[in-house]
Amino acid sequence: MTASPSPALTAAALVAAALATVAVGIYGGRLSRTTSDFLVASRMVGARSNAAAISGEYLSAASFLGVAGLVAKYGADALWYPVGFTAGYLALLLFVAAPLRRSGAYTVPDFTDFRLRSARLRTVTMLFVAVICVLYLVPQYQGAGLTINILLGLPVWVGPVAVAAIIIGNVVGGGMRSITFVQAFQYWLKLTAIAIPALALLVLFFSDPAPLGGPLPPTVPQTTTVAIKTDVVVQVDEPAGLMMSGTLDGRPVADAPIPSKGTHTLGAGSTLTLAPGAATPVVSGAPNTGDEWLGSGGGLGGMHPLYQVLSIIIATFLGAMGLPHVLVRFYTNPDGWAARRTALAVILLLSVFYAFPTLMGVFARLYVPQLLITGTADAAVLLMPEAAIAGAVGRVLGALVAAGAIAAFLATSSGLLVSIAGALATDVLRGRVRDFRIAALIGGLLPLPLALAASTLELSRNVGLVFAVAASTLCPLLVLGIWWRGLTAAGALCGLVVGGALSGGAAGLTLAGGIDEELLGGWPAMLAGYPAAISVPVAFVTMVVASQLTHSSIPTDTARIFARMHLPERLGMSVERTPGD
Repeated sequence: MTASPSPALTAAALVAAALATVAVGIYGGRLSRTTSDFLVASRMVGARSNAAAISGEYLSAASFLGVAGLVAKYGADALWYPVGFTAGYLALLLFVAAPLRRSGAYTVPDFTDFRLRSARLRTVTMLFVAVICVLYLVPQYQGAGLTINILLGLPVWVGPVAVAAIIIGNVVGGGMRSITFVQAFQYWLKLTAIAIPALALLVLFFSDPAPLGGPLPPTVPQTTTVAIKTDVVVQVDEPAGLMMSGTLDGRPVADAPIPSKGTHTLGAGSTLTLAPGAATPVVSGAPNTGDEWLGSGGGLGGMHPLYQVLSIIIATFLGAMGLPHVLVRFYTNPDGWAARRTALAVILLLSVFYAFPTLMGVFARLYVPQLLITGTADAAVLLMPEAAIAGAVGRVLGALVAAGAIAAFLATSSGLLVSIAGALATDVLRGRVRDFRIAALIGGLLPLPLALAASTLELSRNVGLVFAVAASTLCPLLVLGIWWRGLTAAGALCGLVVGGALSGGAAGLTLAGGIDEELLGGWPAMLAGYPAAISVPVAFVTMVVASQLTHSSIPTDTARIFARMHLPERLGMSVERTPGD
């Protein structure tokens, strides 16, 4: 059996991380008074502090748990997720950060109104901001439910409810000024919580090296019993040492051996027992042998791996430019130069962080390979320290990881909630502090039922779908709005609707569990699960073509707007705006 986490120590770590988050939020929000404080921290956040805060909110459940899970499950091709998540900030640095800050806007809808002078476009943009943030909150809540369920055995709904209560309290109490302190603190907590266990496992690995490649699947070192909670199809290469009780290929069995190589269906409620040294089956579609896992080109399951990988690259690289909770943080910098330095620092901080989940994913195949049977590899980071390192050291490392996991959910969720509240408060309500607080309450509660009803897709893949939506909507709007004078309100509106319909429809189907590759065939399922390679180019082309057809509606003050976005502040073109301007 996998070592069970120590409930008392783990619970103490979770409570300590939650209380520290609340305390830092109260400290940071003690001076929040004005709408500007709540929306953009009065534009007083320095580059280094903002970089830590952005990294803290950006490193979500997908980064802390999901990246390691995908690397453990799919190997080399899963590395495109951390690479894309980090490289997206290079694009943001080059194309968006400084001009966006110089626009003086408070929110993404505020930017569109400043750039294109269209109330209708502003409203549609606000709707996309809200949809992207809600979709992104769903995997954060899911990750919290998974963590609390695995570590403490509590019902899945407890995690989402607890995270929602904490972030609503922090955001309502102090807005952006409050969560800036929270997110900067949580970056360093998450880095510590993932780095120390990863380095400890690295020392363990070098003290007793084990092969990662080779023609065989990973093996378990001791008798291991795996509970099958949902029906799963697995690939069995070596059936020796595998005993099944429950439902096997639709037939009831009791202590029966797996009869042969090949794919088998394990029914919900069954148990699979592996003898010491037995080869671990893996969920169907994942690489089975060590050599397949180390090699690239196999994708992440499915029939069209090249398209799949290309779509992941496009979504993760361009999606960062369309994430509202990331963009809003650049409004908090004092000027465009500080915004650019912030983006550069974020690249460094993310590069350091992502080295450690990648290591954890590699070690998961050695120390918790049984997670590959059910496909629940997202739990690898949580379970590995105590599974690999016996005694008090393993328990302490497990508790540290638990604290980092809860910090991941809280930091990202806080940033998303500020984005939702800012958009709703300034575009639906009257823009007062009271309106911001009402919007935060609504925005924090709305994703709860969606998180509980969503499918159990891997966390990084859930977030990848949200990146695809952002890359297909707000990314082309910002890139063309900042760099192309020919963009019109009608063109932007058409591109948003088309890109949003393609990517959002695909994300909705996949997150709801409505995609069956065997039923739909390879391409329909692949397009639904990985839409960015189609939806992003179509959104850009739609905006350009529709703008060309409505060329006469280009705002007359476009030259002045471009000068304001692209000339340095010292030339005197920048004018700070207030909410509602």
